[in-house]
Amino acid sequence: MSAPLLHIDALTVQREATTLLRAVSWRVEPGQHWVILGPNGCGKTSLLKALTGYLTPTSGEIELLGEHYGQSDWRDLRLQIGLVTTALQASVPADEPALETVVSGKYAQLDLWMDVTAADRRAAMKLLRLVNAAKLPSRLWSHLSQGERQRVLIARALMAKPKLLILDEPCAGLDPVARVHFLRFITDLARTPESPALVLVTHHVEEITPAFTHALVLAAGEVVAAGPIVSTLTSATLSRAFGASVRLTRSRDAFRLDVSA
Repeated sequence: MSAPLLHIDALTVQREATTLLRAVSWRVEPGQHWVILGPNGCGKTSLLKALTGYLTPTSGEIELLGEHYGQSDWRDLRLQIGLVTTALQASVPADEPALETVVSGKYAQLDLWMDVTAADRRAAMKLLRLVNAAKLPSRLWSHLSQGERQRVLIARALMAKPKLLILDEPCAGLDPVARVHFLRFITDLARTPESPALVLVTHHVEEITPAFTHALVLAAGEVVAAGPIVSTLTSATLSRAFGASVRLTRSRDAFRLDVSA
């Protein structure tokens, strides 16, 4: 078995009297694409902050790309993790062209101040083509739609050639048509040879495409289930996670969740 990209063992995060995560264990292998699913307050954000070094664990271990938390410089290591989140959007200058936004990912900058080299321009254009945004290099950030911004941010994350790409609720703010197109794009990306391992953070089972192979289900800071989607995403598991009687169905490679009255 190859070394895992990510191995979290018994991770606990406490702040004063509040336990944000309790004994969370999770392992991501190369070639796997994961969904993190759970209700509001289940610990998804705390988990992401912990593995990117913005939230210090109380106990447990985090191993990322062969390095151990506390024994390596996490500021450098987290540059190898691509993170796409709507929280980044407010930090991109309104008058920055999309191509410069993509290049900024190579240097871990927002509001790029370095000169764009010819090599950087070629690499950024290749990624814009990959994310179906080849017509956007000169378009200013303020003139991009929400869906276009998400594609540009994914290209930006890929600029650093990460082995792990985290998509934190990437469909937030998208209209229904844009969401369908975006999810199709994510499916195509996952199937490309150069795709990193994907982690999709979501509240909605409808956003889980056939490209995703595994699921981590959280509730109240604890793991409800983790493993292959076929055995992990069940009505019983999601009823436990969401604290309500729900019925999960799948048809034509799409999931649907119905809540009992």
